[in-house]
Amino acid sequence: AGMGRTLVELFYDVISPYSWLAFEVLCRYQHIWNIDLRFRPAFLAGVMQQAGNKPPAMLPKRGEYLVKDMKRMAKYYQVPVHMPADASQHILGTSSLAAMRFITAIDVTEPQYLEPLSREFWMRFWSQHEDISQPENILAVARQAGLSAELSQKALEMSSSPAVKDRLKDTTAEALKYGAFGMPAVVAHYDGEPHLFFGSDRLELLGSIIGE
Repeated sequence: AGMGRTLVELFYDVISPYSWLAFEVLCRYQHIWNIDLRFRPAFLAGVMQQAGNKPPAMLPKRGEYLVKDMKRMAKYYQVPVHMPADASQHILGTSSLAAMRFITAIDVTEPQYLEPLSREFWMRFWSQHEDISQPENILAVARQAGLSAELSQKALEMSSSPAVKDRLKDTTAEALKYGAFGMPAVVAHYDGEPHLFFGSDRLELLGSIIGE
């Protein structure tokens, strides 16, 4: 982190719509607040499993609330999340592992594409309700984010390498080490210690704690 700037890490997975909200808000504030924002692509299912958590959608009442809540939040933050009626199935029926490995491969090789690429994955899955698990769909997302065919192909091949798999595992383990049990997990390194904030509705509190 630069002089006197607070390092803020965002642990996220593109299968999580709340992660999209936190991502967009932090992107907007990274030049207003005195922070260095660091994107940390991680694997939500791994965090949930290790922490003994269950997807909110598995509890029917909570699933119903989630759909209403996301509609309100999306409108408030002006992020084009469109919750399908079967949002629970939408999440539970998809694995984000291939997408998160691809994003990790780009993080390792061409991190300047991390922001637009992550955004396009959310757009495709949460705005257009299209698949993000198959290689051809991952390549389509990459193209949309401005990556060359050559770079996309290289990242796709790297996705199955031990280096990329281990990097994603390590980042996921790091989120857990900070106390994460779901995503988004936002960690602000302030006053010599990490402060964990869960969800996209604690960002005012984050600002307050780091003196913004």
